[in-house]
Amino acid sequence: MRLLVTNDDGVHAPGLAALTRALARWAEEHREHEIIVVAPLANHSGASAAVGTVYERETVSYRRVRIDGAEDVPTYGVDASPALAALIGGLGGFGPRPDIVVSGINLGVNVGRSVLYSGTVGATLAGAQLGLRGLAVSLRAGFPPEQWCTASTIAVALLPALCEAPPRTVLNLNVPSVPIEELRGVRRARISTSGIVKEATIGVGGGAAGPSGATPVDEGEIRMTLGTAVPTLGRLDESEDPEDDAALVAAGYAAITPIVGVHEDMAPGTDEIVRTALATVHRVLER
Repeated sequence: MRLLVTNDDGVHAPGLAALTRALARWAEEHREHEIIVVAPLANHSGASAAVGTVYERETVSYRRVRIDGAEDVPTYGVDASPALAALIGGLGGFGPRPDIVVSGINLGVNVGRSVLYSGTVGATLAGAQLGLRGLAVSLRAGFPPEQWCTASTIAVALLPALCEAPPRTVLNLNVPSVPIEELRGVRRARISTSGIVKEATIGVGGGAAGPSGATPVDEGEIRMTLGTAVPTLGRLDESEDPEDDAALVAAGYAAITPIVGVHEDMAPGTDEIVRTALATVHRVLER
């Protein structure tokens, strides 16, 4: 198996270095595996699976980078988003095509609605479009010193199962920042409804927020009220299910969620909606 490692915090991020060192040790023990790092040169947090304006350029610049403790792992920083880095590496831009994209370790969990916006997750979903398996790894922020070892240990432990999984299998792993001996366990989680952006209001004099739903003027600022996607430990409100990813991380568990990218909506009733829409369009075209 050939593993492509990337992230959205940038090729010089400590989480990427910790993950690469752990993977390098694992590959050394399992000689049939090979590691290569292709990660953005700059921070692309929140980029989701964006690739940018690729039609405006024919090339992507890169440079060789050295990771302390993993000097033998070929590492490249690219002028690209996480998803584009995964595509470039996944299509053979840096040697043989990989089998798995491992993205992270992101500083900050990617749970709830953040899964949609995450560049860490976006890289794995971009790889899945090529038939690659994926593992997105994120560590809860705000609890220094960051316990990179806990997240990397769990990530490596998941790899044998992921290697045997069908193509396009993607797992989203979120880990509390605690020493591994304090981790309460690893659980399968649902994606919660939690989000970071809680409210958006029009700014008024002095930048203060005006009333919610006020009418905007021609020019100004919108003030965002930000929160956290993870509830306070031991204080779950009525909207938070204990099996949700955010709730599990808050309670001291690592959370694993299988995810998929954009695909056709096969929910019951969708075909009827489309048939109704088509009939309306046909009537307009026949006039």
